[in-house]
Amino acid sequence: MSVFIHNLSDVHTNKIGAGTRVWQFVVILKGATIGKNCNICAQVLIENDVIIGDSVTVKSGVQIWDGITIKDNVFIGPNVTFTNDLVPRSKINSNSFTKIETIIEKGATIGANATIIAGNKIGQYAFVGAGSVVTKPIKNNELWVGNPAKHIGYITNEGRILGLDLTDKDNKKYEWYDNTLIEKND
Repeated sequence: MSVFIHNLSDVHTNKIGAGTRVWQFVVILKGATIGKNCNICAQVLIENDVIIGDSVTVKSGVQIWDGITIKDNVFIGPNVTFTNDLVPRSKINSNSFTKIETIIEKGATIGANATIIAGNKIGQYAFVGAGSVVTKPIKNNELWVGNPAKHIGYITNEGRILGLDLTDKDNKKYEWYDNTLIEKND
């Protein structure tokens, strides 16, 4: 399976995995690495020092700045905003810029219009609700929403939402086993 790059995109990297689709008005700089079977939707900007894993979806209107790593099977919703500087100043006023690493772990979901402040790590299979502003690291399988985002529950790897007590809407109880949420057998 080959890479699809829309003729109205501006792609400068040759490090794009098989089966990946890059749609119109996407800009990808030379140093970026993008895995297999990804879907990079229209009007996305990907800078040089970016690593995107396999089977990642990046919806329209997202800018992925230097220092961001997105691991396998991640969903980035439309218009998600990543920051890359904790104290941004105009270049006219400042000669210093410190790149800050942001990591989105395997299987995480970031909802539409969420903002991820630079330097935070989003854990495996975590879920950030639409419009949330993430100012702190998020652990595996945690569900965060709001501005600023708050931890309100958990989510299984399969997408079942749980309360803070690890119980779902059907009163099924879950527990941690080998760093994974599994249904509890009484």
